[in-house]
Amino acid sequence: MADMRLALLLNAVSPAIGGVLVRGEKGTAKSTAVRALAALLPPVRRVAGCRFGCDPAEPDPACPDGPHPADATAETRSARLVELPVGAAEDRVVGSLDLEKALGEGVRAFEPGLLAAAHRGVLYVDEVNLLHDHLVDLLLDAAAMGRSHVEREGVSVSHAARFLLVGTMNPEEGELRPQLLDRFGLTVEVGASRDPEVRVEVVRRRLAADADPAGFAARWADADAEIAAQVAAARRRLPGVRLPDAALRQIAEVCAAFDVDGMRADIVTARAALAHAAWHGRDRVTVDDVRVAARLALPHRRRRDPFDTPGLDEKRLDEALQRAQDAHPDEPDDDGPDDRGPDDTGPRGGGPAGDGGPNGGGPQGGDGGDQGGPESAGHSAAWDGSGPDGRSDGPDGADGRPQHQTGDGGDDGWPQRPADGRRADGQDARTRAGRGPATADDDPTRGGESPSVAVPRGGLKARVLTAPGVGDGVPGRRSRARTGRGRTTGARVPAGRVGALHLPATIRAAAPHQAVRGRRSGPLRLRPDDVREAVREGREGNLVLFVVDASGSMGARQRMTAVKDAVLALLTDAYQRRDKVAVIAFRGAGARTLLPATSSVLAASTRLAELPTGGRTPLAEGLLAAADLLRLERLRDPKRRPLVLIVTDGRATAGTRPLDRAAAAAKVLAATAAPCVVVDCESGPVRLHLATRLATQLNAPRTPLEALTHPHARDLALPVAA
Repeated sequence: MADMRLALLLNAVSPAIGGVLVRGEKGTAKSTAVRALAALLPPVRRVAGCRFGCDPAEPDPACPDGPHPADATAETRSARLVELPVGAAEDRVVGSLDLEKALGEGVRAFEPGLLAAAHRGVLYVDEVNLLHDHLVDLLLDAAAMGRSHVEREGVSVSHAARFLLVGTMNPEEGELRPQLLDRFGLTVEVGASRDPEVRVEVVRRRLAADADPAGFAARWADADAEIAAQVAAARRRLPGVRLPDAALRQIAEVCAAFDVDGMRADIVTARAALAHAAWHGRDRVTVDDVRVAARLALPHRRRRDPFDTPGLDEKRLDEALQRAQDAHPDEPDDDGPDDRGPDDTGPRGGGPAGDGGPNGGGPQGGDGGDQGGPESAGHSAAWDGSGPDGRSDGPDGADGRPQHQTGDGGDDGWPQRPADGRRADGQDARTRAGRGPATADDDPTRGGESPSVAVPRGGLKARVLTAPGVGDGVPGRRSRARTGRGRTTGARVPAGRVGALHLPATIRAAAPHQAVRGRRSGPLRLRPDDVREAVREGREGNLVLFVVDASGSMGARQRMTAVKDAVLALLTDAYQRRDKVAVIAFRGAGARTLLPATSSVLAASTRLAELPTGGRTPLAEGLLAAADLLRLERLRDPKRRPLVLIVTDGRATAGTRPLDRAAAAAKVLAATAAPCVVVDCESGPVRLHLATRLATQLNAPRTPLEALTHPHARDLALPVAA
């Protein structure tokens, strides 16, 4: 938690850093911390009545509500926290034409969006990984340039949009693309402490806040005021902080050592180092400032594909810093005396035991504050149990997580996954699915063993699979769909709030009624029922359901290795096309849902790595499990169309009359009307062609396993039968 607090505070000192992305499992107070940050920001003076929050001292010359006179009335208000809903439309984010004035008064007017409301405040996006990519691009572009440009419906507007951008996400629900990750200035990983004392204190304070919210806030008011004063002082100090050439060379050496793309990493690291020096009360950047800035700015920029987990090898970081110092030994390293500045995470906390107040009750006997200064920059040992390397020093393991004994699986041969989310072999499944390594020894960037994640062979690409027809699902990059973005194909009467206005169709609808409405000259007389919205066709994301045969016949002749390679290539394709994925495997006596529908491709690859093989082939159970999953997902997400890939050799050997039962199950799956593809894994000189029979029963195309992927596959569409 110390890294999260530090990253938020550094951006509060210098919003030019580019925002913070907070990654972590559910229930780790990500949203609580972000919402608390707004109260620590200095008050904002603005021109009275300006919808774009112009500063009276330096008003925006291009403000749509301007120009503002020099003696304009000013008002003071607290910094705003503007929350962007996941389902927000583009018009709501950047602003749009004011339809009420356009239709009622015949004038063009701009209605500001959330970017204008967040100017000089905080823009918070919860579950940013679930936000549509084009909206994330808009946010990051505005945050980088400090302005929002709107060109739509004959309106051309540009206004200032300088804000502190904070996004939070749970990686189990899907990852951001590496291109979008790179646009966030800093990224931190957070997780709940496994120290019982820390957890007790969290519950105690939460119960105290629920019982008396006003009293709880009052007990912490002085501490909040002290941190707010430190932020304001650091902002004033920032312009005077110097970045020596030695520190610049250290930054360049570190970014080159980690092989990051482009120059954004160098610039962000430099800005973060300046802010860290200002936060600590120094007038020049030191090697400790560079080290802390690199720890926050570089981990997420190392990702190259969806199977990479963010992380940073701190040994390599220290070696890169040392190389920079050795290359220029005559330059001072700027360490100097120990100029300790304000605490990384603010004043000391605590309160009387049980009241959640500021003077005690923490697990460290009432003095649970962090120790600031260069040595502890970003690694403070707060009451949350964080150790000197930012991890929990709990009694069970290197990161405070209980260490489990390796298990042998259940009686049916499937890997057992206890209710706490950990695997029976001791690895934390949730950590493997997106939060990075569970311990230092497991982190591949630290020289330990690789985490249990299946990785596709280099260069293997999947052929394109698409669902038939045109859907109405969420925007993506796979199948044709009517979406809010794409080419305009027609117009329609809006069912609710107007989306994109189709102006020619609106005029055509109103034109025949002008004489009846008494128009002889002047503006066109419009009524609400004349409005038409544009119908656009783009691409949607689908639910790609993998039904994988893991029986003994699939394990023969290394066939399962080829199957995993093909599925991993398809998973990578699903990640790039913004699909959800689900994995069902069948073997032995039944089928099991290894992964419910999720956007986390990394979680799917983890489950695939754990997949055992052997036993009989319960094909009927696998097909029925797929039908059940599709039924549930249609209730949860009715607009997302499925695409079912059945990876099997077509054999059915489990239970009585297995082939007849498989044929009946195929009819059940076909009745769902979900498009299916049978991936035929049969090999060898003697073939039974059972997969072809299954494809006929499902009314689905059959494709050989080797035809599904190709090292040089590029837009090789494989049509899916309707």
